[in-house]
Amino acid sequence: MKYTEEHEWLRVEDDVIVVGITEHAAEQLGDIVFIELPDVGKEVVKDDDIVVIESVKAASDILAPIDGEIVEVNEALTDAPSAVNEDAIGKGWMFKMKADDMSQLDDMMDEAAYKKFIG
Repeated sequence: MKYTEEHEWLRVEDDVIVVGITEHAAEQLGDIVFIELPDVGKEVVKDDDIVVIESVKAASDILAPIDGEIVEVNEALTDAPSAVNEDAIGKGWMFKMKADDMSQLDDMMDEAAYKKFIG
């Protein structure tokens, strides 16, 4: 598992990368009430705004962690966005993507580095 400074996690499954936000980010947002997911097939560039999350505290954008194509989104979050609060790393995954260049993952934090990052 890899982590970004924007509190996203990335898990490689075969040649697809599953992306969500960390438990830390979900706790900071509070109760999530709405999620707008990207379209399947969308080509994204690292740092593009691709997901909008609204919580009782604030609205936040989730950035594309790497360059690639969105190949699947977690449609269940549309009806049950609270799944991110309940299981951020499991049922709360947001989208899957195919990377243009898997080496972009090399610069991201591992779990130990992320834990140090959030203190």
